[in-house]
Amino acid sequence: MRITVKTFASLREVMENEVHMVVREGETLGQILSTLCETHAGLGEALFETPGILRQYVNILKNGRNIAFIGGTATTVEEGDVIAIFPPVAGG
Repeated sequence: MRITVKTFASLREVMENEVHMVVREGETLGQILSTLCETHAGLGEALFETPGILRQYVNILKNGRNIAFIGGTATTVEEGDVIAIFPPVAGG
């Protein structure tokens, strides 16, 4: 299956702004994030407080829906999904 992963803001310093991936059927977002962290130095530190625990205010969307409301990192991906990853942003 093919999916697209898009990154925004400061994450573009450690990863391309758009990556096309071929993944196995039934693969979860957690598995995909793990693969991306292995291939992009600094991504793991940007996304996770500890292994498997996303940093507060990191937002990950699957086809425009926040994964926090649809299964978190256990959410499975499907053919053609677009995953958008937003780092914590401060300001005011």
